Amino acid sequence: MHHYADEISIVFGGAAGQGVQTIADALVKVLKRSGYYVFACTEFMSRIRGGSNSTEVRITGKKRRAYVHGIDFLVALNAEAVDHLEERIGESTLVFAEKDHVEGKEISNFIDTPIAEFAKEAGNPVFSNTVAVGVVLGLLGISLDAFSEYLSVQFASKGEEVVAKNIKAAELGYGFGKETAAGNGIEVTIKPADTPSDELLIDGNTAVGIGTVAAGCSFISSYPMSPGTGLLTFLARKADEFDIVVDQAEDEISAINAALGASYAGARAIVSTSGGGFALMEEGISLAGVTEMPVVVHIGQRPGPATGLPTRTEQGDLNLSLYAGHGDFSRVILAPGSFAQAIELVQRAFNLADRYQTTVFVLTDQFFLDSVASVERSEVVRLPVERHIVRTDRDYKRYRLTKSGLSPRGVPGYGDGVVKADSHEHDESGHLTENFGIRKEMVHKRLQRLEKLSREALLPELFGPAEAGSLVVSWGSNRGVLEEALEKLGRKDIAGLHFSQLYPLNPQVRGMFEAKNVIVLENNATGQFADLLNREAGVRVSKRILKATGEPFSVEEVMEALQEVGHE
Repeated sequence: MHHYADEISIVFGGAAGQGVQTIADALVKVLKRSGYYVFACTEFMSRIRGGSNSTEVRITGKKRRAYVHGIDFLVALNAEAVDHLEERIGESTLVFAEKDHVEGKEISNFIDTPIAEFAKEAGNPVFSNTVAVGVVLGLLGISLDAFSEYLSVQFASKGEEVVAKNIKAAELGYGFGKETAAGNGIEVTIKPADTPSDELLIDGNTAVGIGTVAAGCSFISSYPMSPGTGLLTFLARKADEFDIVVDQAEDEISAINAALGASYAGARAIVSTSGGGFALMEEGISLAGVTEMPVVVHIGQRPGPATGLPTRTEQGDLNLSLYAGHGDFSRVILAPGSFAQAIELVQRAFNLADRYQTTVFVLTDQFFLDSVASVERSEVVRLPVERHIVRTDRDYKRYRLTKSGLSPRGVPGYGDGVVKADSHEHDESGHLTENFGIRKEMVHKRLQRLEKLSREALLPELFGPAEAGSLVVSWGSNRGVLEEALEKLGRKDIAGLHFSQLYPLNPQVRGMFEAKNVIVLENNATGQFADLLNREAGVRVSKRILKATGEPFSVEEVMEALQEVGHE
């Protein structure tokens, strides 16, 4: 008897080009329409074809946003998928595959699943994906109606015959799934949630994109680099509807400089890249610093150094963004922990960039951007678009020294003044200068805004028992895995603290760590945020839970790492 009452993890594995992603996308949409909580995350090999890709789909009784290592159902489309995922196949894993895909392999729970045969029977081998979704729905005991409706819409443009054949393929798979469930004692009793119809099923790229559009972004310039390319393609699709200029630059140096040029002209500008691409932008970030030009930089992190693992995940670019650009000047670094938070934080990023005439970084990663989950519309926050551009007069001075350290920002053509910008050190009007006194004041002016930015900085969110003696710190995409691990551990002596603003830190942060045993969880090799906490807030970190394999943390490994806390 295989009974699943609270959650189930289903993994689809196959070669690039076999449609693993297509199967998962269809299943997730159908499950969501049927009222279930779903979360999906994907791992890609860096191949156009071949290799071995997999997508995990979790169906849960409550909302989850984390990867699990264990597999309940594995649907393998080729023999390599079984080999690739071997380490995750446990004694209770049910493996659904063609017989010849598992020959010579020791698998305790194999179910011969004639996916290709059913596809051929339905009329074409390309229907294998449809068959696979049908099999899973049959196993889960979920009505085929929502999938039939999905297929009718998906293939409407290809004509009634293609729709009918796809539905036949789905029915063949579904019948097999139902029979298999009955014959093998497979019972799934996860209750559908009363999912409001206004829930959005989106991926991380879409969340960042929605935030960017809502912020009134009018210009993006980027050179494609995974996983940061998703924002570029999202905005390209929305360019006409929201009047956004989309520039696919020839390289990352051009991208940042084009964004600064657009910002100089008054646009709300963003660039999207990954660590290797951002490394080329550093001189441009320094130019933004000296010219006090607002710009938002989205870094979809992946493992380095160099090309590293181009399709995997890591949180390794915090130090890069913290120290990017020569010289000392202000910046802000944000890192959303959920899709709803990403929508809000990206809007906040643009407003902060405009108000403080600075660079604001938004750090995500491959795991975050390629994951899929639902967001309730009530969770989506819409911030007012704050513009801080003044009409210039004839005496306008772009870098006028003020008590606040912020000069009125004018743009060319709006008013009577001349708006000068210079990469050299400059005086108040923007003319090049080597006057040591003015230099001292300008350096102070550019750094002075950090004090205000830190007082306004977002505080981390605490979850778990407030009286707990141990605090586990996470940032960015690790929020979901830490929340779930702590909930499943159910210990009263450990709580979680999630940072969505990494720099500058709010002065109140220091007090949150008093008399606490501090553990930091992050997807990098050295503990970059642990170092930042120590340096900026004097926090002593007793344990670092680190991972830099290219994989996200799983719920199981976080639980295991926290078992020792308090018992050392």
